[in-house]
Amino acid sequence: MFSAIDISTSGLVAQRARLNAISSNIANMSTTRNEYGEIDPYRPKHVTFETDTSLASPGGGAGVRVASVEMSNEAPNMRYQPGHPDANADGYVAYPNVDMTMEFVDALEATRAYEANIGVMEITKDLGAQTLRIIA
Repeated sequence: MFSAIDISTSGLVAQRARLNAISSNIANMSTTRNEYGEIDPYRPKHVTFETDTSLASPGGGAGVRVASVEMSNEAPNMRYQPGHPDANADGYVAYPNVDMTMEFVDALEATRAYEANIGVMEITKDLGAQTLRIIA
């Protein structure tokens, strides 16, 4: 029973990291400067998962963990805005390559996976309670 809760917990932690990266991408989709004030558009983050075999159960289940949080290497979106303070000599401003639609779809998928893991934890808890009721 505890391995099922541990596996679901690992899924919750992983999806939370994914949602944090997505929210950071959305929050910075108009950021044209880095933390030092230099003209350098924000680079979106992408979370990669891997199997966590340290939680492996006798039945073959295993957890998940964050393998890496990588910065995108995609070229920035260039928009013609000659009056912008961050425009280059040709009048173009480099914006992060963040697709709002894809970020929302990823956030929805991560939220559903998070909810599914909570559901598994609740079912596991209920099964444990029913088992104790039968035994007692």
